[in-house]
Amino acid sequence: MTERLTIIDFVEKYVAKYSKNPFLWEKNLDTNVWEPTTYEDTLKKAKRIAAGLMALGVQKGEKVSYLSEGRDMWVIGELGVLYAGAVNVPLSIKLEESNDLVFRVKHSDSKYIITSKFQLPKIRKILPECPMVEKVIIFDEVADMQENEMYIGEIIAMGDEFLAKNEEMFIQRYKSIEPDDYANISYTSGTTADPKGILLTHRNYTANVEQAHSVIGVDENDKMLIILPLDHCFAHVAGFYTMMSYGASIGTVPSGKSGKEALRNIPTSIKELKPNVMLSVPTLAKSFKKNIETTIKKSGPTVEKLYNFALRNAIAYNKEGYNKGTQFVDIFRKPLMCLFDKIIFKKVREGLGGQMKFFVGGGALLDIDLQRYYYAIGIPMYQGYGLSEATPIISANSPQRHIFGSSGKIVSPMEIKILDADGVEQPFGSKGEICIKGENVMAGYWKNPKATADTVVDGWLHTGDMGYMRDAEMLYVVGRFKSLLIAADGEKYSPEGIEENLVESSKYIDGAILHNSQDPYTIALITPNKEALKAYAKEQGLDPETKEAKVKMLELLQEEVNMYRKGGRMFGAFPERWLPAAVCVLPEPWTEQNHFLNSSMKVVRGRVEEAYKANMEFAYTPEGKNIVNDLNLASL
Repeated sequence: MTERLTIIDFVEKYVAKYSKNPFLWEKNLDTNVWEPTTYEDTLKKAKRIAAGLMALGVQKGEKVSYLSEGRDMWVIGELGVLYAGAVNVPLSIKLEESNDLVFRVKHSDSKYIITSKFQLPKIRKILPECPMVEKVIIFDEVADMQENEMYIGEIIAMGDEFLAKNEEMFIQRYKSIEPDDYANISYTSGTTADPKGILLTHRNYTANVEQAHSVIGVDENDKMLIILPLDHCFAHVAGFYTMMSYGASIGTVPSGKSGKEALRNIPTSIKELKPNVMLSVPTLAKSFKKNIETTIKKSGPTVEKLYNFALRNAIAYNKEGYNKGTQFVDIFRKPLMCLFDKIIFKKVREGLGGQMKFFVGGGALLDIDLQRYYYAIGIPMYQGYGLSEATPIISANSPQRHIFGSSGKIVSPMEIKILDADGVEQPFGSKGEICIKGENVMAGYWKNPKATADTVVDGWLHTGDMGYMRDAEMLYVVGRFKSLLIAADGEKYSPEGIEENLVESSKYIDGAILHNSQDPYTIALITPNKEALKAYAKEQGLDPETKEAKVKMLELLQEEVNMYRKGGRMFGAFPERWLPAAVCVLPEPWTEQNHFLNSSMKVVRGRVEEAYKANMEFAYTPEGKNIVNDLNLASL
């Protein structure tokens, strides 16, 4: 039987094994040099913070809310919270609305908050509504420190004094932590109601790291640049703890004073740190690809033509990843691939640091063409699948086993089954809800026994996602089980494939959601690319602001939607009965700012549908079925 480690046991084990290895990398903004912190020093600093928290009065099991950008101190401080026996409540820095923060701080019963100087104004704003908070600890020194605030340096000094007098008490505290003790309360995005607090135990984390070893492998000298928010358990398991278990290291992107500045720091950090592995999401992958293509285009038409020729040949040679180079013609392609790699793709990879081995993709489903693209340039992007309730990794592609379009090999040990709507287990190849069972399954939802009972049944986590097993190992995720299209006769269909194709195949469509809830037909809610549409109008000799031009734009959008019907270039790709018969053109894009995208860059379907309920109802009228209608015209 596998030893049931706590995070404390886990950290002690690997710090002892790799004590002198660098674990954390952070850029010194004064010298512009990336400086390492060893495993040994990381733990020493964490223990000093933990002792300081104990001196402050933090008790075992108490909750500590955590709001900060990614940085060394984020990791060190969280370890300090855990060594003090407390429970970390990581909060997204993207939470701007005071009520979002207030709910999480109050609901978690947090008595302490750890934050950065950039996030401090948010905390100060909500404190009058959170009287249970006793202390706010700040990573940075600020000039206007208030009565209930402390600098982290003070906590460390208190910790040194505490350890000098009470070292045995400190050791007893962290050694008293059990595998089933709570380590973390991770809040969902709250897309349909109040967010739920996902309870993750120490053993949830260490079990998922052990499971991750069956699909993720790195070398002791590898570096990972974490460009995703550190508040999510994906960064913890695939980042902090998995890299720690290999003796490898992690770096974080300098935050800057704003989200935009942080984004600008990503490409610079990649070039400077030269990571071997990165965690990514489709949005960032698309951004990297766009930047590469822009650079190629600037190099002139000859270079662009050569690049596109090399890309087409590489994609043809690679096939579905696992079967690359298996056709007879590939014998002749291989020398060409080596040449293209040397003169073209190697230079592309240099723009991404030159040392990148692969990406690990999480978040939304990764477009298969994007997978083919990165594989072709020599930096595979391995799609994974998981959710916070599973801590989060359920499956992942890897260099050892990968298939484009799949969500990868199931981690081991873990049980999986695919259930239909009636709860009947499905055979290989048949779709249904993905359900998993293992030590990575959450302890439940904090203060929400009903939601817990609905989600975890007899130890089985019902993910709410639809998929199928190709065989005993390979999982394919095809969409949300809970967001199915349901026809009037009760037949169900997952819309994600159509939605993704509408966006990927048309430069005039930026986003698409299909809807059918036992209605006469399916409708599409789309966000148009207004700039592309205006350019089209100008090409037709029309003023984009006139009604005549907008009618032409809508007719063009209808043509793009109709390309999947008979006579269209994509005819036969999807069952005709599920294709949209009416279109709602929406006036604004989906962004995190308007809350139509969550922090994982997934569309919050419920919010979009609620916001445009009137548009949807109109789409089921004779007037609304025609794309050229007043509501759609007003949206352009």
